[in-house]
Amino acid sequence: MRILAIDTATEALSVAVQYNDEIIDRFEVCPQQHSQKLLPMVDEVLGEAGLSLKQLDGLVFGRGPGSFTGVRIATGMVQGLAFGAQLPVVGVSTLAAMAQQAITDENAQTVVSAIDARMSEVYFGQFSAQDGLAVSSGGEQVCAPDIAASMLPETSFHAVGTGWQAYEALNRADDNIVKTQILYPHARHMLSLAAPEFAAGNTQDAMSVMPIYLRDKVTWKKLPGRE
Repeated sequence: MRILAIDTATEALSVAVQYNDEIIDRFEVCPQQHSQKLLPMVDEVLGEAGLSLKQLDGLVFGRGPGSFTGVRIATGMVQGLAFGAQLPVVGVSTLAAMAQQAITDENAQTVVSAIDARMSEVYFGQFSAQDGLAVSSGGEQVCAPDIAASMLPETSFHAVGTGWQAYEALNRADDNIVKTQILYPHARHMLSLAAPEFAAGNTQDAMSVMPIYLRDKVTWKKLPGRE
């Protein structure tokens, strides 16, 4: 399949396109510049792959959790691209994407993802490797770091995300933690998580694309005139 993935949920911006069993990607940590840089980055990877938007089979986006503004940018962009080219969409958890990177790059078996959610909270999720893919071990939530710490596995696990650096409370079980350099989700690793969803037909159209905030204080509007 020919699939384009985008993510802007954190300080990092990433884009990846998969075609003919190859992946072309871009990744940049660029806080508050996502809206300016995303579309040029999409054009760049598609141009390098020699593809137009309408030649794609589907789109993938980081559906959150993460920065409210960042999640909105990715959702709005993929919604517009999907509507214009009539492409199916799969949303991928940003927490799962980081876990997938640890599984792929570091052969992790158990991964705990924690993104700094500000307001003295973290976006938190635990994942296990099943057939090489990150599978949630109990859902995703936003909670205080000490609550997240109380739920950490008693056995060794890989830690990914910015939450580990932001909150010392998460490091209580330090002997079990395998520290990684994986701080942000990457669109490249969303592709492998989305592939089974495309194969199973678990996709959305532009009208039904929705972000995941975990916090209930934020609402999302679909394309104008299509609420």
